[in-house]
Amino acid sequence: MRQFDIFYWQPRGWPEAHPCVVVSHSDRANRKNPVEVLMCSTKRATRTAESHEMILDQADGLDWPTVCKCDLIHAVDRKELGNYKGQVTPERQGPLVRTLIAAHAWAAVL
Repeated sequence: MRQFDIFYWQPRGWPEAHPCVVVSHSDRANRKNPVEVLMCSTKRATRTAESHEMILDQADGLDWPTVCKCDLIHAVDRKELGNYKGQVTPERQGPLVRTLIAAHAWAAVL
């Protein structure tokens, strides 16, 4: 498992699995538990992303343009992640991290 990999995860109580992006440090993503993920929608994106979101798509391994929500980080047991879909493209990794930072207002403390 690597940073920026996209898997499916079904949180307890949710009716279906959702794509999620691994955002843990590469050392944690590679060998530790739990890992941190950002959830994405299961539905096709039909709108532009809000300031705390980013659109990922087929280039990243998803089936269609999908909203990735960067304002909430989930800690997940790596064994619960299944159905590897792909990886966020190198061109989108920087913007995803910047959106994550902005969504948590961490830039204000840098």
